[in-house]
Amino acid sequence: MISASLVKELREKTGAGMMDCKKALEATNGDIEEASNWLREKGISKAAKKADRIAAEGIAAILIKDNNAVILEVNSETDFVAKNDEFKSLVNELLEVIVDSDANTLEEAMELKTSEGTVADLITQKTAKIGEKLSLRRFSRVVKEDNEVFGEYIHMGGKIAVLTVLTGTDENVAKDVAMHAAAMRPVYVKIADVPEAEVEKEKEILKEQAVNEGKPAEIAEKMVQGRIQKFYKEICLEEQPFVKDGDINVKTFVKNNGGEIKAMYRLEVGEGMQKREENFAEEVAKQMNN
Repeated sequence: MISASLVKELREKTGAGMMDCKKALEATNGDIEEASNWLREKGISKAAKKADRIAAEGIAAILIKDNNAVILEVNSETDFVAKNDEFKSLVNELLEVIVDSDANTLEEAMELKTSEGTVADLITQKTAKIGEKLSLRRFSRVVKEDNEVFGEYIHMGGKIAVLTVLTGTDENVAKDVAMHAAAMRPVYVKIADVPEAEVEKEKEILKEQAVNEGKPAEIAEKMVQGRIQKFYKEICLEEQPFVKDGDINVKTFVKNNGGEIKAMYRLEVGEGMQKREENFAEEVAKQMNN
């Protein structure tokens, strides 16, 4: 029986996770030094030291297999590593493993089997081998009906990935919608998808702006109704002017081609994350001084 205090001691010494420390101690009959070596051999202690580093570069990617698809974001610390073949092979394996699974959360995905144990094991080993913190940040696994089509678009080698699901039309239309979404950054597909709380908050802001412009309350109220439509055009895919024809919105473009948008998934690498400040030259200099 491995005691909690022993696990804590090994964890403080190596920086590895609690479960990894427990495994290492069980494999070495509770010998701290041997367990530490076991973690180093597996690349776990080296990877653990990078756990608090910022990984906001990487790749957003898509894999479609018949009626199944997965869109995901895998992060690295530098753009240099994101272009590395070893990193790309990690992304490709994660795509294959997830698209064939029934995982819908990161926790479920981390337990899926790979060529190197679980997904969590694979990421740990690649982190140790490549020498940067790597992480599977997010993914969506999408299943469509036979009468629906996928549209996919990858921008700038994986900086932005968009997956769309349309019905009643073809893959070319679905891809055009995906390309539009990559460029125009919609948050929702349609007006009905926008949470009521978000709409009310926006109305309050717009009303305050109108009042500050010196408009009477009843005029301010009417102005809000007009301006909220502009808000919808900014955040809703269907309401946005179509990039290939600004005279119509995306909803009309799709409708003119006999279709309807069912879903849209858009990932932009590092979105909402803190970026590293160091430049590449400084990073190389740091490595040379280590």
